[in-house]
Amino acid sequence: MSTAKQRKGNQNRSLDLTECDRDRLRTRLKSINLLTPDLRDETIQADCFAIVSLLPERFVDLLILDPPYNLTKNFNGFKFERRTVESYTEWLNAAIVEFKPLLKPTASIYICGDWLSSASIFTVASTHFIVRNRITWEREKGRGAKTNWKNSSEDIWFCTVSNEYTFNVEAVKQRRRVIAPYRTQDGTPKDWQVTEQGKFRDTHPSNFWSDITIPFWSMPENTAHPTQKSEKSIAKLILASSNPGDLVFDPFLGSGTTSVVAKKLGRHYLGIEQNEEYCLLTERRLELAETDPKIQGFSDGVFWERNTLAIQQKLQ
Repeated sequence: MSTAKQRKGNQNRSLDLTECDRDRLRTRLKSINLLTPDLRDETIQADCFAIVSLLPERFVDLLILDPPYNLTKNFNGFKFERRTVESYTEWLNAAIVEFKPLLKPTASIYICGDWLSSASIFTVASTHFIVRNRITWEREKGRGAKTNWKNSSEDIWFCTVSNEYTFNVEAVKQRRRVIAPYRTQDGTPKDWQVTEQGKFRDTHPSNFWSDITIPFWSMPENTAHPTQKSEKSIAKLILASSNPGDLVFDPFLGSGTTSVVAKKLGRHYLGIEQNEEYCLLTERRLELAETDPKIQGFSDGVFWERNTLAIQQKLQ
């Protein structure tokens, strides 16, 4: 075995389920026939479109919508086919029409997509909501292209139902190294701090994120889901646009990142996912979050730029 493969084997922290895990966690899942009046802190195994009419109106504080992008993708046996932009726009609009009655008048909405899906997202979102911004985050990984530019970014569209909404800017500041530190006339640091680990500045969040790491095999949050979002990226959305005790809803839950992060940050959650294996991964991650609430890249109340893990660990 090569050294690289040995190293990967020794350091692989990806989450896998045993048959005992599956048998134990399966009893926690909710189905259409097992819904309770208090739909909080649950994972529902169902097609979200088949169940949305059974959900109460105006109960969601924050909707995180990470639907299948306009790509052909196999989600553990559930295949989504790429279609024309017009057809994808119609599909996304139908989804928004279904979810919109669930939102409180003060709710915020984040819709994820790639460059092609974004054309449809803006068309649909601007019809139903107030579009506030478009976040673009840099993917540090990605396959090269010989006849096109390498696709190394994705978008998250920020929308609100009304002009009354939550945005906690102080909760999502980013800590960056100071390369060219400015000082005041008396020589004291200007908007930065001197620490044992170096000089850092806490900056206001922008709509370009270069600090996101896609989950991979050495990260304990990593699962077999093909389009899993990082906990760090979802934590930014939840901290900015909800308060402790609010309810965060994700109807395309995947392997559970939204629910897990909501739990770690003291919010209630509700997630819907049609694939049983992903639901079980969600419940296992929720179980682990009870004893390990850390979010990689978020510590000391701020989000850290890449390659600062050693510094973060010294502060804990």
